[in-house]
Amino acid sequence: MSRLQMGISKLNSLSNPGGGGTAASRLSAPSGLAGPSGGKNFEDLKRQIHAKLVERLDFTRVRDLSGDAMRRDIRRVIEHLCDTENPLLNRIEREKLIEEVLDETLGFGPLEVLLKDPTVSDILVNGPLKVYVERRGKLERTEVRFRDNDHLLQIIDRIVSKVGRRVDETSPMVDARLPDGSRVNAVIPPISLDGPSLSIRRFGANPLKLEDLLNYKAFTPEMAMLMEACIKARLNVLISGGTGCGKTTLLNTLSSFIPGDERVVTIEDAAELQLQQDHVVRLETRPPNIEGKGAVSCRDCVRNALRMRPERIIIGEVRGAEALDMLQAMNTGHGGSLATLHANTPREALTRLETMIMMGGFELPIKAMRSQVSSAIDLIIQANRLQGGPRKITSITEVMNMEQDIIIMQEVFRYKQLGVDQNGRAYGQFEATGVRPTFINRLEAKGVKLPSNMFAERTLMRD
Repeated sequence: MSRLQMGISKLNSLSNPGGGGTAASRLSAPSGLAGPSGGKNFEDLKRQIHAKLVERLDFTRVRDLSGDAMRRDIRRVIEHLCDTENPLLNRIEREKLIEEVLDETLGFGPLEVLLKDPTVSDILVNGPLKVYVERRGKLERTEVRFRDNDHLLQIIDRIVSKVGRRVDETSPMVDARLPDGSRVNAVIPPISLDGPSLSIRRFGANPLKLEDLLNYKAFTPEMAMLMEACIKARLNVLISGGTGCGKTTLLNTLSSFIPGDERVVTIEDAAELQLQQDHVVRLETRPPNIEGKGAVSCRDCVRNALRMRPERIIIGEVRGAEALDMLQAMNTGHGGSLATLHANTPREALTRLETMIMMGGFELPIKAMRSQVSSAIDLIIQANRLQGGPRKITSITEVMNMEQDIIIMQEVFRYKQLGVDQNGRAYGQFEATGVRPTFINRLEAKGVKLPSNMFAERTLMRD
């Protein structure tokens, strides 16, 4: 007998200790739950059917099972409970109730309907009664609701506990991820004054590929050729941009150019990269436990990664003292590494790196810091989210060398915004600046050749 059958058997025995009849018939003892005429609304009915299911079914025996079989068997039990508790439900209400009880039991409750919608890119929950989503770059309020703060807290706890995180009054902020890699951030009282807050950055089961981003006009074929050449030639690339501009999506896309026989170590706060290579070691930071001990920082992971014989190191986001360790790794034989950070322009990205080095308590002279940066970083790819929602690579900039105390940079490709259309959506054109990168010789030495006229000054594409 399978574990699921044992759980169903226990449910049956609890429903009718005397035995006899089918599983459905043994679940049919009336509970006195009133129908619509008795004043019970849909939410009350759903809550009581869910409570009855949880009370009777031994979920410890079926939790580890996966697949459609478990959902089908539990669905049959819920269907019978619906027929028993309120046979007056019409077909649409009955199906809706069954699906919502299943989501509450096996998934993430009211969030499931949004997580199944491929057009939703962000889910923003501001307390139990205000749930917003982003579709095609536009924020809109939904009809999704949680019963109360406790219900929302239960769903948050279910999400974070699956990845070994916790959230409570002593640790009211948490970063986590969903099974599909979507990024999750939750904040609960007393930090969040108006009830629990949940933010989910969606990542599809099938990550966007280069062709998809080209179809979305995030960049041009010429820009894609240059980025691919830089990855294959093992140049160190920094992806810069603001929140929600597509840095992680771009990082996933660029990582597809890494040869499959290279050993790659990824370091993230909440693992969300979806690399396609076979030889990948994924590291994830860890917050302190309830006693304030056991934390593993990004800097700890970078240091440890250097002992793991990586050929490339990919850092999901640089945000602290690990910046210096990353630069040193890039300067000491780990070429071809990639990282992202938050900044509005390529120049600001370099300034932020300097700030993060100082955050680590390193009292390095400005010239020494900038020397580390200029020798480590070869290329900065700037991604931005424009008005109305379009995400573009707005600049590809080469980091050259230092002249006195200044890091010299030159822009190779750029996106120039020309205006905003009648729908409030920005439009513009991609341009080649006419600058030929100085690292072209390095690309050719690695066997990577680019068309000679690729960098001629011209307009590459218009929106």
